[in-house]
Amino acid sequence: MRELALLAVAIAAFVAAAFVPGGALDSASEKVEDLASVANGRTQVPAVRQSGSDDSYAAWVAGTTELPRAADGHFYADVSVNGAQVEFLVDTGASVIALTGADARAAGLYWSDADISVVARGASGPVQGVEATLDRVELGGHVARDVRAVIVPEGLAISLLGQSFLATVQPVRIDADRMVLSE
Repeated sequence: MRELALLAVAIAAFVAAAFVPGGALDSASEKVEDLASVANGRTQVPAVRQSGSDDSYAAWVAGTTELPRAADGHFYADVSVNGAQVEFLVDTGASVIALTGADARAAGLYWSDADISVVARGASGPVQGVEATLDRVELGGHVARDVRAVIVPEGLAISLLGQSFLATVQPVRIDADRMVLSE
């Protein structure tokens, strides 16, 4: 039984070390001490410190995602949509996610010309597209399900990350040259 408990703890320590942003445990001796503490029935296990920066570790622990401001002044995010990686321009003024036709197809969404209608009105007039629901949208460990979106088959240069997702990671704030999304 003790060997099984040690194996379970060792696997958990490996998974934690492998998936914490920035890397692994500081030393092998810390691993052994932590495993011994758990195996001896003590309930308090020392925190594992990663070798990455303190800021990135603090953000990961706090459930925040930080996006740097690009040279063009905008914020961009690489987001998983239905399992496909999509680059978005973060648009806090957009009410829903807007996907380019190519990004929508990459995310497994399909439509016909008969499905296209006016989905919004922009500064340059009506926007033609298709309403959709995204099964899963993930950014920085935050997962949202059944997220409203529109597919804009033509005329959209980059997909827009709008409020249908951003509202699930409130608050969203801009701090100097970074956008901070919290859970």
